[in-house]
Amino acid sequence: MFRFENPEYLYLLLALPLLAGLFLLVMRHYKQVRRHLCDARLFREQVPDYSWKRSITKFVLLMSVLFFIIVMLARPQLGLVEEKDSTQGIEVAFIVDVSNSMLARDVSPNRLDRSKLLVSALTDRMKNDKIALGVFAGEAYPQLPITNDYVSAKLFLDNFTPGMVTLQGTSLAKAINLGRISFTDNKDVGKAIVVITDGEDHEEGAIEAAKAAKEEGLKVYVLGAGTPQGTKIQWPDGTFLRDRDNQEVVTALNEDMCREVAKAGGGAYFRIDNSDAAQQGLQAEFSQLKKAGNVSNFSSYDEQFQAVALLALILLIVEIFVLERKNPLFKRLRLFGR
Repeated sequence: MFRFENPEYLYLLLALPLLAGLFLLVMRHYKQVRRHLCDARLFREQVPDYSWKRSITKFVLLMSVLFFIIVMLARPQLGLVEEKDSTQGIEVAFIVDVSNSMLARDVSPNRLDRSKLLVSALTDRMKNDKIALGVFAGEAYPQLPITNDYVSAKLFLDNFTPGMVTLQGTSLAKAINLGRISFTDNKDVGKAIVVITDGEDHEEGAIEAAKAAKEEGLKVYVLGAGTPQGTKIQWPDGTFLRDRDNQEVVTALNEDMCREVAKAGGGAYFRIDNSDAAQQGLQAEFSQLKKAGNVSNFSSYDEQFQAVALLALILLIVEIFVLERKNPLFKRLRLFGR
């Protein structure tokens, strides 16, 4: 099947008839001026080697070159070709806590935004790895299936807000279970679940879920956002979250819970603060995971622009050697007439 990858460039072909019309107008004007200056016989005597056919030939060659250049820009393609792509990397599922407590500002600018910055920085350093994104509070929901499209991952990550999960609370078990189903079926690649939370688990089962993930060959890492001292939860408008008794809610990082879950999952725990220590620690852990080769076969359209470019180059060389006056080396040849 013949096709063009960028057919919009073919609109430039509409300029060719305009250029041809302009050329004819110029040639007509030139002929009229020549008639006013001298008659045809005198002109042939003064310029015996000139031939108007040469000018037309050079113009046709240039128009042909321009035609092929435009076709080349449109990227003509004919048929399919089989290709292979080989990469090596790991798979990581980032499950981010978006409960209201993640709005606390004991880290700058707040726990949630700091967590998003960390994941974004980790993504910038990935090359052939695959990532999945999910959010959780009282429930856990996938946001981006496993992919190596880091641009899309960042777009999804920027939109993480507490309003994404209506059921508040913090269920680490549901977060880990979401991570367990976020990977591909490739059993030879290292896989890591990274749960980012403040550790205020309001449900049971987190330890059991982490152990189940470990038995499946997964590593569970926990990043704790906040400080053990804690702080109040401040809304974007400057007010503070209050409980049913109208008391301001204070939230603190539960590091003991985070460490227990990470240990049960065979991973490690890092605290997210205003430094990049957690990022460096997690990168070091990722470097120890098994990187597996991923060979994918795919079909792509066979590019034909090289042949078109060669034709354009040949015609351009021919145009350069065609002079408006007869070349003395070929003076005896009458290819274009007098």
